[in-house]
Amino acid sequence: MPESLPLFPLQTVLLPGANLPLHIFEPRYRQLTVDLVTGTVPEKRFGVIAIRTPVTEEVDKPEQLHPIGCSALLRQATRLPDGRYDIITTGERRFRLLDLDATSAPYLLGTVEWVPDDDIPPSERIPGLVESARAAYRRYCETAWEREDWTEPGEDTPLGNLAHLLAADCLLPMQDRQDLLAETRPLHRLRMVYKYLTREAGIIAALRAVPAPASAFNAPVNLN
Repeated sequence: MPESLPLFPLQTVLLPGANLPLHIFEPRYRQLTVDLVTGTVPEKRFGVIAIRTPVTEEVDKPEQLHPIGCSALLRQATRLPDGRYDIITTGERRFRLLDLDATSAPYLLGTVEWVPDDDIPPSERIPGLVESARAAYRRYCETAWEREDWTEPGEDTPLGNLAHLLAADCLLPMQDRQDLLAETRPLHRLRMVYKYLTREAGIIAALRAVPAPASAFNAPVNLN
């Protein structure tokens, strides 16, 4: 059944299982943070959804946003002396945006439905797909980061979560991350991660340019 979910539009894509620190300065999202902390918003949950329109526009229509977003669970909130907040969130479940309400609350409210994964078909190729995706992740990280800056997801990571976690800390283009978020076939998602990370590792190696650590990109731009 459709549900109502507070929305935080950003110039980034949150993936399930990924951590997303945010610096909250806009008044309406300060209020959202207060409502999350006090329990006015149930379960400390809101939705992160990527903006597809230029950042010069105020977001008030569904077509300005990508159709698939990810719910975020508030893990920690620190109030600063001037009323701003630094918060840490973790991605949970994907949702499809059905409608957008820009008037009923100080912040945006979305009517959403949850988007589950498809069933994973039995296949002898699964171990090979898993190892290929993990190997691509290791190649990317060894090319891009210092060894102490990354940790491979554990061997006990569920198959449905693995691709998202492998992609979480890598500096993929926003459209790649959106495509991974929208993909509901876990095995195909592993193939996508393999392709994306192999491509990006090759670009980094060819340019001999190492990107800044992922933590440097954890303050997404937003106009809301």
